[in-house]
Amino acid sequence: MSGISLTFGGDPVFSGLDLVVQPGDRVALVGRNGSGKSTLMKVMAGLVEADAGEITIPPGKSVGYMEQHPDMAGFATLGDYASSGLGPGELYKVERAGEGLKFDPARPVDTASGGERRRAALAKLMAEAPDLMLLDEPTNHLDIQAIGWLERELSSTRAGFVLISHDRAFLRALTRATLWIDRGMVRRQEKGFDAFEAWRDKVWEEEDSARHKMDRLIKSESRWAVEGISARRTRNQGRVRALQALRAERAAQIRRQGAAAMALEAGPKSGRKVIEAQGIAKSFDGKPLIRDFDLLVQRGDRVAFVGPNGVGKTTVLNMLLGQVPPDEGQVKLGTNLEVAVFDQARAQLDPDITLWDSLTGDPSMRVSGKADQVMVRGTPKHVVGYLKEFLFDDRQARAPVRSLSGGEKARLLLAKLMAQSSNVLVLDEPTNDLDVETLDLLQELLDDYDGTVLLVSHDRDFLDRIATTTIAMEGNGRATAYAGGWSDYQAQRAPDDPQVKDAPKSAKPKPKSAPKPKTGLSFAEKHRLENLPAEIERLEAEIGKLEGLLGDPELYSREPVKFRKATQALVERQEKLSAAEEEWLLLEEKAEG
Repeated sequence: MSGISLTFGGDPVFSGLDLVVQPGDRVALVGRNGSGKSTLMKVMAGLVEADAGEITIPPGKSVGYMEQHPDMAGFATLGDYASSGLGPGELYKVERAGEGLKFDPARPVDTASGGERRRAALAKLMAEAPDLMLLDEPTNHLDIQAIGWLERELSSTRAGFVLISHDRAFLRALTRATLWIDRGMVRRQEKGFDAFEAWRDKVWEEEDSARHKMDRLIKSESRWAVEGISARRTRNQGRVRALQALRAERAAQIRRQGAAAMALEAGPKSGRKVIEAQGIAKSFDGKPLIRDFDLLVQRGDRVAFVGPNGVGKTTVLNMLLGQVPPDEGQVKLGTNLEVAVFDQARAQLDPDITLWDSLTGDPSMRVSGKADQVMVRGTPKHVVGYLKEFLFDDRQARAPVRSLSGGEKARLLLAKLMAQSSNVLVLDEPTNDLDVETLDLLQELLDDYDGTVLLVSHDRDFLDRIATTTIAMEGNGRATAYAGGWSDYQAQRAPDDPQVKDAPKSAKPKPKSAPKPKTGLSFAEKHRLENLPAEIERLEAEIGKLEGLLGDPELYSREPVKFRKATQALVERQEKLSAAEEEWLLLEEKAEG
């Protein structure tokens, strides 16, 4: 790609972009939601025409793109679509991909779900095996076993690929280079995704340092211009022009998009016992979904449900919430529950209304008599201001929901969810389409959330970071509870378990010849123990600053509001420090057995 420029709606997406993808490259394409990742991939695939520049593909080389919304008009079945373009002797490739990706080639196109269509498009691309594969969120709508199959296929292929994915474990396992789209610029690093966050933070630190130096220079030159220009007006016009150029350069700098200002507020405390299921069973058409299952969920638990697509994770979740009755057994719900739900189908979003109406039209968020405000955790806020907290701009407020990318729809749903107070959060595939920064922020929020979390996810990294208990639903009515997240579940499951062979390589337990020392901590607890010292150090530093500020004897009489806020902040941080130190001691004791 040489000199590629593209503009949408007056704003340049890319300007003068030069980019080379070599044969056999394994590239992660990363960037914030809305930064242009999918657009760049479509330009590479020739589906979007750039305003300027050239794309060169060497003779004899082929490029294939996985369609997000494939056009299947004229095809009777998913298999007909996936095998189109293949010779008679190559049809076995579609059948093989169909087994690995778990889609039925005989499924009529008219009755296929969006997820089944995407899996057929992915199978078509894998069967065609072009020299360069462009994969935009290929793991969406795949369960963990299918993700493992795809990971192994891509690991062994000789073809090159460019990969967009929210699944950090998938990116870490597969990529050797990283393309980072940030404010219209595309940077490349010859390291895989594992090194991305350190690289990003270093670039941003250097930017901040350069911007700070420029600000100081502008301030110094502005002072000179005010104080000394009158005596040297003729001789120093060049310096004045240089100052004007500095100001113009500073104004032209595109500021980084900040993190979404997401916040979760736990409502009134629920009872200690949140859900108690005793001997529950459920079948559909004579096929057991779950049988003789017991579970006790207590306040503050983080319970994850994992298993193949179609095994019934969401149905079991609804049974535990009292929305679907069991065939046998009983479910007892605790007292004072306030439940907030993030659904994977995004059913709470009407694609035909605007973002504004999506929030103001929600009865739970409506402010009586005010069409431009929404109720956010008990406080009225202007709808545009609240949308800006989730990184939407003024123009998007009046745009239809259907115009949003997958990640932006997820952010809008999070905005609706986080406006409510709750003490039970139900998250059904929350990580789909979210960028790395928003995923990290969501994890931090869940770490600090005082309520209970019920989670369905195929994202191994997210499961490891969040879950304290994992319920593995393995088909034929089997459901087993394991302590910890995904990696803990893999380490604990029986070696003759039929699903072990289908687990992604990166998630398999260590061989018995090199056993992992037992620490008594789950993966999530170990992660927390590693991060607590830095958190304690930060709190101690903040307490020191606040104590220094409050040490000024004149502060109360001079700035009473500032004195009051500093006092409140000091008490709050001292409480947090005490809690963090106590948590560290408990985890240290547990780690030592």
